[in-house]
Amino acid sequence: MLIGAVLAAGLIGAVMLLVLGANPLTGYAALIDGAFGGTKNLANSALKAMPLLLVGAGITVAFRTGVINIGGEGQIIAGAILSTLLVLALPDVPRLILLPSAFLFGAIGGAIWGGMAGALKSYAGVNEILSTIMLNIIAVQILNLLLRGPLMDPGEIERGSRIPHTERLSGNADLPILPGGTRLHFGVIVAVVMAVVCYVLLFRTTQGLRLRASGHNPFASLYAGMSVKRNVVLAFMYSGAMCGLAGVTLVFGSEGHRLATDGGATTFTGAAGFNGIVAALFGGLHPLWTIPASFLFGALLVGANAMQREVQVPAALILGLNGLVVVFVVASLQTRVRLAQIASRLRGEEQADLSLSDEASSAEAGADTS
Repeated sequence: MLIGAVLAAGLIGAVMLLVLGANPLTGYAALIDGAFGGTKNLANSALKAMPLLLVGAGITVAFRTGVINIGGEGQIIAGAILSTLLVLALPDVPRLILLPSAFLFGAIGGAIWGGMAGALKSYAGVNEILSTIMLNIIAVQILNLLLRGPLMDPGEIERGSRIPHTERLSGNADLPILPGGTRLHFGVIVAVVMAVVCYVLLFRTTQGLRLRASGHNPFASLYAGMSVKRNVVLAFMYSGAMCGLAGVTLVFGSEGHRLATDGGATTFTGAAGFNGIVAALFGGLHPLWTIPASFLFGALLVGANAMQREVQVPAALILGLNGLVVVFVVASLQTRVRLAQIASRLRGEEQADLSLSDEASSAEAGADTS
């Protein structure tokens, strides 16, 4: 069904390309070549997939606990800000200490920002969709305030250009480049490892069982003595921590090696907080399946630029295709649930018919005996 969702979105995308006056075959060929054609393109796709995977794996934790985390953007920013403050304050700390500390602070920042939404949900009854979206906006404005004030590069102030970014961050916090002559860096390994950690947390630990039980049936979980409110807060904190790690990789793995903003809603994140949700849904809300799903959507985003150059259509068309994929995936999941319910109902009716048949046979046997 997931493959069918992609094919359906691709067909609609082809129609959209035709409407825009472009050849769909040429456009899709350019997209595929731009995403998978050569080592460097594959590396670029993996880099684009990296924050999607971290966000997506974190999203699976929240969704499995029965809550919806739309606050990935804000949590990415919170993690990036806290880790940047650490590196700016302690630039001369050795890499073996500074880089792990930056990841730790990034996770803490994201966890705090996510935990706020969880606390509002659990103890104040605030809808988590509303609170996470509002927290996204607050995080963006805090970032803009900091980068136009206390965190702005002093050189920008002296020159009067006042571009909203920090100074070049300490080289001790740069993510190491992996061998191969590409831009691929250590953040990709971190993303894959953390996706596996999320899988272990959800499906191989007692805490994961509590989280999933709270999402599957909160009333039964309460009856079993679990604190559903506490589990909701923890789920948001785990999810936020993963998004915070994405913020660290985006800042310390960037080419500029500095925290920057364009003042917009997605700032330096490239909408990873939203695209990660798409990857998580396409991966069936399973941390391990989110790995290939993230790579697929990362590749689509990279290939979109090549398609734009080749057939002169907006690269934002891919964002529309991503949205279509989500619609079709959700529809396919709902269809699967309904088919399962119908099959279960039919099995129940067959068992009832068999029971009636057995009773009738027993009655006939008793009559013959008498």
